[in-house]
Amino acid sequence: MKITTCPAILISAPASGQGKTLATAALAKAWKNRGLNVRAFKCGPDFLDPMILEKATGQPVYNLDLGMCGEQDGLSQLYNAAQTADVIIVEGVMGLYDGTPSSADIAARFGLPVMLTIDASGMAQTFGALASGLLAHRPELTPAGVLANKVGSAGHAKMLRDSLPPHLSWFGALHRDEAFALPERHLGLFRANEIEDLEARIEAAAIALASSGELPLPPIVTFKQPTTSITPALLAGRTIAIARDEAFCFIYPANLDYLAAMGATLEFFSPLHDKTLPEADAYWLPGGYPELHIKEISENTAMRDSLQAAFNMQKPILAECGGMMALSECIDGQPAFGLLPGKSHMHDRLQGLGVLQMELPQGKLGAHTFHYGSFDTTLAPIATTQTRFGKTENMYRHGSIHASFLHFYFASNPAVAASLFLP
Repeated sequence: MKITTCPAILISAPASGQGKTLATAALAKAWKNRGLNVRAFKCGPDFLDPMILEKATGQPVYNLDLGMCGEQDGLSQLYNAAQTADVIIVEGVMGLYDGTPSSADIAARFGLPVMLTIDASGMAQTFGALASGLLAHRPELTPAGVLANKVGSAGHAKMLRDSLPPHLSWFGALHRDEAFALPERHLGLFRANEIEDLEARIEAAAIALASSGELPLPPIVTFKQPTTSITPALLAGRTIAIARDEAFCFIYPANLDYLAAMGATLEFFSPLHDKTLPEADAYWLPGGYPELHIKEISENTAMRDSLQAAFNMQKPILAECGGMMALSECIDGQPAFGLLPGKSHMHDRLQGLGVLQMELPQGKLGAHTFHYGSFDTTLAPIATTQTRFGKTENMYRHGSIHASFLHFYFASNPAVAASLFLP
């Protein structure tokens, strides 16, 4: 079995809202500024945080999740990254022990040392005790160190650093500064491309970290080459056109990799700005924010006609979450593309959340759901599943369209994923 080594770290926190994404981006950028090749990952099925980390590293950011992606996929992604990376940095999800699986579960399974980001506002010597206790709660975890966020002054930072036990490294401090803040909306952080000065914010945070003490590299981790199977060329000779713009932006890089590995040629188009579809054998409208761009969708009648023509030709169309809402008759009463019988609505409260497996007629496919929308339709679902919170999620089939609020992870079952793009 082949092995490779690389310094690696998982960044977690006592809870959500502690500044993990900012800390991960700042550390990644600080190491990149030292000339290091930094590869970043995100725990869980998140789309938005990886966009921020991609700006910091300049490289695609992949997801690690034991439920949706699977253990073998995670082993493969980390092993491949370690072939060329000088350091691997993984952003956790929620608090260290929150969720099933938790960031701690992922750190333990993949042997990743853990660094904590802690909001230190209103805290002094308790900082060290909190860090020590969290990292000692599961003895199999490898403690790496701590980064202090929202620090009040240089004196405050010194007090926090002095509170740490000798075995925990100091990864620097970020002071309370609006120049570092990352804006949010109902689905989480804003898309990276919507924050005009994002790179300047990350750079400022990276400089602040580097000036607060010498940043150590994380411990070296050994990654073993996993057992891999050959991906079948089920899409050889086929072209798949993928919607990608400010309204349709929730795309896992791994999904693109697997489509290409199965032989597909990938094209991209904008349902907002383009007037016609590119010539293709199948189409994919991923999730995003169609509700924020309903005026452009309503007015782009040429794209609606082009989509209708592809549907009339029975070309396979996969519509995920926002993609399904955009193909419905309307969103909150405003006309949408109108290929799917049914009306979409946005709500103030979350309508679906969780990682799950959808049992389709072709087999099981890993996915996750996170949406504030609903879809009222007379269509009967071809498949139904429930989140662990009891929420029902459906897959609909209308002509050549497969539509669902789910975001699928193709690597969990490439053959099933390929079937969604075949007649």
